[in-house]
Amino acid sequence: MSCGPLLAYLRERVASWRQIARRIRVPLGFLFAILYIWLARPNTLSLVVGWLIALGGLVIRGIASGHVTKNERLTTSGPYAYVRNPLYFGSVLMGAGFAVAARSWPIVAALTVFFVVIYLPVIRSEEDFLREKFPEFTEYAQQVPRFVPRLSAFGNVQGGFSWQLYRKHREYNAVLGASMVVAALAAKMIWLSH
Repeated sequence: MSCGPLLAYLRERVASWRQIARRIRVPLGFLFAILYIWLARPNTLSLVVGWLIALGGLVIRGIASGHVTKNERLTTSGPYAYVRNPLYFGSVLMGAGFAVAARSWPIVAALTVFFVVIYLPVIRSEEDFLREKFPEFTEYAQQVPRFVPRLSAFGNVQGGFSWQLYRKHREYNAVLGASMVVAALAAKMIWLSH
């Protein structure tokens, strides 16, 4: 029995899931936020430490959004010189910070599942697109890790941060959303203390 048809079927299913994951990640994020606030049991220490970790993720995301020119050229400057997916890396840091702030193992488990089931397929899908659109992506991918940043910059890093790109990508929405979560956690912490 040949494995060829089975492998073709599995590749088709994976490609289909990647497309679905791209479409549902934002709506699922909003649903998760409701579950998150409900399950969270923050205290002052967890809120402060968690917010500091999340803030690091916000900074990385903000800097990355000010460098990336989507679909125009392969971005290798700024944080992209250290890691191929600094926006997702920043998002994971934010998620880790909010997990610390929540003090809830079910939230840690849910965030882990969300990352593996939704974000990893989206990352692979985006990298497939970049590989097709930009021939130089293959060399870049060989030198720059997908997710764990390297310690030294890749190649000749040109380009600077652009506030125009930051605004174009509406990265300020991440700051607003994170601030709303922190405010909700602080309100819940005060409510739980009474």
